[in-house]
Amino acid sequence: MKEKQIQIPESLFKLIGAIALDESQRTEQNFQLLEKGIMDKLNRQIAHDYYTRFKKAPTEEESEKARQDYLNFKGIPENFRY
Repeated sequence: MKEKQIQIPESLFKLIGAIALDESQRTEQNFQLLEKGIMDKLNRQIAHDYYTRFKKAPTEEESEKARQDYLNFKGIPENFRY
């Protein structure tokens, strides 16, 4: 099975390279920036997967469950949904 490719911002890529290659760049602040960047990317991927499941679900029930999962993940309050 072919591994899925993802894109990351250039700034995150440079930060990863700096931390990997230069010991002086291994600061707590840089590790926090790296962790935040990776978590942001992961959250965008998860939201995209929920949204794709919602749009491509074969049945109405599966589509509604995926829609609710997506809205829950995004933190949309129940009383703000249609």
